[in-house]
Amino acid sequence: MATYEVFLKKDGKDEYRHAGALDAANDELALVMARETYIRRAEGNRVWVVNREHLLMAGDDFISPNADKPHRHHDGAAVAARRKAAREADSSEAGNDE
Repeated sequence: MATYEVFLKKDGKDEYRHAGALDAANDELALVMARETYIRRAEGNRVWVVNREHLLMAGDDFISPNADKPHRHHDGAAVAARRKAAREADSSEAGNDE
């Protein structure tokens, strides 16, 4: 028996979503079981059934270089503050020219 991961997608949605896992003797039986278990009530109209042995999993040492990059995640407050300071500096310089 092999373990299979089941992913479903409905038309009009962009991504497949993980629906669950099942054990089956072979690929064909896994497809039938996925249909009968996960799409009986039209939860999706596209299905991926993937043998868990074929999934690639990255380890922590592979992912950790991307963990410390806070400069990539901001709400724009620093940029807005810098632009506001520049506008205020420009308006004060304009006031001094008179």
